Amino acid sequence: MSTPSAPARPRRLGLTGSIGAGKSTVAGLLRARGLTVLDADEQAREVTHDPAVLAEIEAAFPGVVRDSQLDRAALAAAVFGEPARLAVLNAIIHPRVRAQMLALEQAAAARGEEWIVQDVPLLFEGGLEAQMDAVLVVDAPLDVRVARVTRRSGLTAEEVLARDARQMPGAEKRRRATVVLDNSGDLAALGAQVDAALAGLDIQGSAISDQQEKSPSTR
Repeated sequence: MSTPSAPARPRRLGLTGSIGAGKSTVAGLLRARGLTVLDADEQAREVTHDPAVLAEIEAAFPGVVRDSQLDRAALAAAVFGEPARLAVLNAIIHPRVRAQMLALEQAAAARGEEWIVQDVPLLFEGGLEAQMDAVLVVDAPLDVRVARVTRRSGLTAEEVLARDARQMPGAEKRRRATVVLDNSGDLAALGAQVDAALAGLDIQGSAISDQQEKSPSTR
């Protein structure tokens, strides 16, 4: 008797954008349109709840684990601006995140989903572009992005600019994108662009939601 073959993997729609561009808002709009969104940051947070992972991080960066919890601010300070230290952290986290994302993707395939969204902040920087079937890049003018982040995070404008400078320039992200979404307007305008992008790529959600107008406000 032949063994049933595994379902073909869904096609991957990459979602990325510079800090403050509104990627999380677009992710919410895509979910509201019936698409499964796999959030790499969310999976990274899940991974760092594992005691074995916490032990590896503490060994590499003493003092960032307190009362069995990761002090994310302390860890960010320990690696910010230090490529070698960031590479050590990524070697601990990224393989586990990729494994989690693959498992979720396989579950989506088993449900018969044709497309899934991979929400990856540093998609291009991490060399994941080639693994995507299409890429949405969310963008907005720098001053708009800086204002958004300072309002929500408590970071200064200088700190936001420093973080932005360590990412791939927005112009290069736009050049590599399949579709660019301009998030300098209101939520309705952004939603219309999302709909046009999905139509252009012939992507349909598995269960289009009637909650589209209740998506979170633009960030």
